[in-house]
Amino acid sequence: MTQTADGLIDRIAALRPMLEANADQTETDRRVVEENITALAAAGAFKVTVPKRYGGYEANLRTKLEVSREVAKGCGSTGWVTALMNICALFTGVMNEQAQDDVWGDNPDARIAGVLTPTATSRKVDGGYIVSGSWNWASGSYHADWSYVGVPIVDENGDFAFPATVLIPNCDITIEDTWFTSGMKGTGSNTLHARDVFVPDHRVQAVPNLLTHNHDTPFKDEALYQSAFVPAAVVILAGPQLGLAQAALDYVISMGHKRGIAYTDFAVQRDAPTFQLAVAKAATLVDTAHYFAYGVADAIDAAAAAGRTMDYAERARLRSNAGVAVESAREAIRVLCSAHGASSFAQSSPMQRWWRDSEIASRHAVIAPETSQLIYGRSLMGFTDGITFLV
Repeated sequence: MTQTADGLIDRIAALRPMLEANADQTETDRRVVEENITALAAAGAFKVTVPKRYGGYEANLRTKLEVSREVAKGCGSTGWVTALMNICALFTGVMNEQAQDDVWGDNPDARIAGVLTPTATSRKVDGGYIVSGSWNWASGSYHADWSYVGVPIVDENGDFAFPATVLIPNCDITIEDTWFTSGMKGTGSNTLHARDVFVPDHRVQAVPNLLTHNHDTPFKDEALYQSAFVPAAVVILAGPQLGLAQAALDYVISMGHKRGIAYTDFAVQRDAPTFQLAVAKAATLVDTAHYFAYGVADAIDAAAAAGRTMDYAERARLRSNAGVAVESAREAIRVLCSAHGASSFAQSSPMQRWWRDSEIASRHAVIAPETSQLIYGRSLMGFTDGITFLV
């Protein structure tokens, strides 16, 4: 049944009180509580990038950012898991029809967790490959039915041929509980293990083809699955940051009418020029984060809709701009913590959780602003290689 995204954001916004109420338990459990997953699934939050052919919304990246932003307002960890599962669904939609049928044919509600790092080995056999490996930091691993992971593919002689991503059903995956962090504690970003698992040829996607938009899907009229691979993979990490920063800004403004400033004559923070300036700075940073993140998403969506392949320079610029969005959101929260005062770091305050979540999430290797800016700077100098192939 074909679905539309009408009302999706409103349905998710209505879940915010529940997400907020479950945030502490999600951190304690180090995984998103089932009530959140069940409610978000019912609202359609995990269908954003699933093809319409399987009952999904097949929505654009702008909508995907808005979904994870809205979820993260209530719980950063839940917003992160929502973002990562949706990008893995998008990447699965890029694959051939048989691979998609494997995932969604019998279970249109199937969810996918993933790690792109090719920390594995492969061996060519008839009809596919025998894969063994371990992949760290698979967000949402406890709530996934499939894993989308990086694997170096070898030829019949055992020589490296190309980097790839592959799909493995989670019945063939072992999850090791390794996610012990100070922020994004509830994402369940654990380690996946596979030992001598057979992966058929049709569940292997060559990364070089992804980078050049040579996608395996036969449904070329589905614009979403013509999205630039790396810019899409990077910008989706900004969605939760937008929600965290917006939640912190709204909270500090609302509390500014109630809290004073110790050891001063200001009965309420809102009357203090220093507080007003800090809030203005933070609000501008939040706006900057949204401007750059939505700008990247809109550029990817427009190119995909036009069937246009982005060149290296454009992809480098968009990766850098996504980093600016994340950096701006992170800095906004830092400013707001100082404006709100030392009580930001009381365990009872949501500020400390937003701060911890932002600091951890903003350091994901794919979104690291410094790396992205270096890639962009080299591109401006005419370089189209070096640093990483993920551009």
